[in-house]
Amino acid sequence: MKKVHNFYAGPSILPDFTYEETIKAIQDFAGTGISLMSISHRSKQFDAVMLEAESMFKKLLNIPEEYSVIFVGGGASMQFAMIPYNLLNKKGFYLDTGTWSSKAAKEAKLFGDVEVVSSKDKNYSYIPKGYKIPTDADYFHITSNNTIYGTEIRTDIDSPINLVADMSSDIMSRPVDVSKYAMIYGGAQKNLGPAGVTFIIIKKEILGKVDRVIPSMLNYSTHIDNGSMYNTPPVINVFATLQTLKWIEAQGGVKEMERRNIEKAKILYDAIDESKIFVGTAAKEDRSLMNICFVMKDEYKELEAEFLAFATEKGMIGIKGHRSVGGFRASTYNALSKESVIALVETMKEFEKNH
Repeated sequence: MKKVHNFYAGPSILPDFTYEETIKAIQDFAGTGISLMSISHRSKQFDAVMLEAESMFKKLLNIPEEYSVIFVGGGASMQFAMIPYNLLNKKGFYLDTGTWSSKAAKEAKLFGDVEVVSSKDKNYSYIPKGYKIPTDADYFHITSNNTIYGTEIRTDIDSPINLVADMSSDIMSRPVDVSKYAMIYGGAQKNLGPAGVTFIIIKKEILGKVDRVIPSMLNYSTHIDNGSMYNTPPVINVFATLQTLKWIEAQGGVKEMERRNIEKAKILYDAIDESKIFVGTAAKEDRSLMNICFVMKDEYKELEAEFLAFATEKGMIGIKGHRSVGGFRASTYNALSKESVIALVETMKEFEKNH
């Protein structure tokens, strides 16, 4: 069988360990003789999973005691509304660096004033710099990694107001100083687990300060007080996420993930920069380690469909760029091996040699 290299942006590649352990649990969970698909979320066996997933998150990211880790449904997109519902009294400040941050700002405008700094003027090819964070805003929202445009904020911003970050696509890819954030959240379907569960790391003291009444399911305090069990959680997804967290720890933790990700990205970016027919789309100083976006140079544009077909035949899956930008995108998440990146580079070089 031909080797397949999975570069999908999400849902995306996960460690073999996660697949294997989840399959076992679906067949027989924790020796109960019952499938993980059928176990009660109130059972002591699954309660242990939820507690361990929270504990592993805190351990891997060195999360301070004053923060809670919860798991909810609805994806990161649900958080676009939950954040202002819980945190916005008068004004929010948003750094608009792509599609998802733009959608987050749109939702926030339903709850109050929103000030936005954007890189839309250059098709989100860079991260804005030199902006001033308004101290009269209730919070500052960023999207740390932009899957569609291939830019990433790889430093922890010093913010004078509550910093909220969507880390859907780069969580656990590098060490994070959680103490600089009021809240970190994201969908699991990039670096953690299957689509369907959202993680939230939140500083408890920022809650309870808005004037509005918040429905129970949309109130972060509800999920904190009930240990992510206010309603039935996405059981399989939480279990799979825990397996990925175990795998990350066994590999050497987030510091090792960062080392590998830097190495993988350098291999591919170097190939793009040295190429005569391919060119990167993101500003070099803002390039993502997770989603590497590139296109054909203008004089070779007509070859894009041919290259995509050639790469697919070589086993490169999921490299077609997002429909809003075109070109190509290689998502190099934690579980993607260096060998897959090398295989893509060799495919690019072979195609270039043939043309």
